[in-house]
Amino acid sequence: MRRAAIERLLPAAYQRASVPGSVLFALLETMEALHAPDEAVLADVDALFAPYRAPDGFVGYLTRWVAMDHVLASPRPDAPLALPVGRLRDLVAHGAHLARWRGTPYGMRSALELATGVTGFVLDEPVDRPFHLVVRVPPAAAGSLDLISRIVAAEKPAAVTAEVVLLGDAAPAEPPAAPEPPVDPPPLPTGPAVGRAAVPPPRTLPPPGPSAEEPS
Repeated sequence: MRRAAIERLLPAAYQRASVPGSVLFALLETMEALHAPDEAVLADVDALFAPYRAPDGFVGYLTRWVAMDHVLASPRPDAPLALPVGRLRDLVAHGAHLARWRGTPYGMRSALELATGVTGFVLDEPVDRPFHLVVRVPPAAAGSLDLISRIVAAEKPAAVTAEVVLLGDAAPAEPPAAPEPPVDPPPLPTGPAVGRAAVPPPRTLPPPGPSAEEPS
């Protein structure tokens, strides 16, 4: 706010006293200087929220606005970025598009390509493992496996399990279980049955006769 604009807000007596060289004039000049930095920010405030115009230190914060903060290695604002700031800007700029396709192969592949700058990701769904996804990473992105794992965990459907392997490597298979040794049946007991309960044979009941209360 300019000194003259501040002066017009004062009572008439103060306006007449605000002459060059006076204390009030110097005070208004100081107020104008203090307002200048804030007014410069407000004049270009939209740049703070534009993915390609925001300051580098603000781009990580913008990832939280578009639900892409899982690409960051640490939630601390002073932590180093897990990927170049240019790729982070790309993710923020495409955040709405990625949210629309989240949970689909296209959405996951797009997020991985934007974050790593590498194409050629392959998504396999093994026939013998329902609700399981194998993400094969091209060799050019082998150094970003931690970042890729975080993106896969966030972009896959909640009911699906997933694993990340390098392209060309076979999916890790479980080793075959060793056959169990045959179990011999326990030997039959010999000799007198010590400590065993003797069950008496069932009694033979006589056939029912006429009841005493019934007339003969």
